[in-house]
Amino acid sequence: MSTLLRGRPRTRKDLIRMPRSSEPQELWLVIVDASASTRRHHSLSRAKGLLSQLFDDAYRRRVRLALLTASGHSPSWKHQGLKACASLNPWLDQLGAGGGTPLFAALQLAIHWLAIREQQRPNEQQRVLMLTDGRVKDMPIMAKLQCPSVLIDIESGPIRLGRAMQLASVLGADYCHIDAFSINSELAL
Repeated sequence: MSTLLRGRPRTRKDLIRMPRSSEPQELWLVIVDASASTRRHHSLSRAKGLLSQLFDDAYRRRVRLALLTASGHSPSWKHQGLKACASLNPWLDQLGAGGGTPLFAALQLAIHWLAIREQQRPNEQQRVLMLTDGRVKDMPIMAKLQCPSVLIDIESGPIRLGRAMQLASVLGADYCHIDAFSINSELAL
């Protein structure tokens, strides 16, 4: 744009080159617990609403996303470090709950993937957002996450076990309950 403001360029010296921003990229790794227990009391439905808002925020801020779903027998990747885009909406619409809770396998996979990614892109700012109801049978000893992390507890209903808060403590993640978010509030990641 600066070149064009000076008129039509006639030589190479007329071109004004601006280096790309040296500002580091940002990556949000989102881990979604979509086990059968998240069907209770519309927990996953509420989480999907929050995820939709998160995807919009990521698109506006030009954040890269990595999406990992913990459902069934093993975790599965949707995206691995791609820019947020409209193609996430069909995936979100089709996201359903069922099966077991391979949450700890997903966490191990995420920790390993983030370590490799950090070596490849040392200036990238990584953040982890995990949505879970915390309803797991056993809580193994886990390594703490090495980047800023937030665990959003999606457990709802009259009887709450509170295991998500314990999990957040074990992982060294900040904890908040999904009830703390209003429809128009922006996620503070």
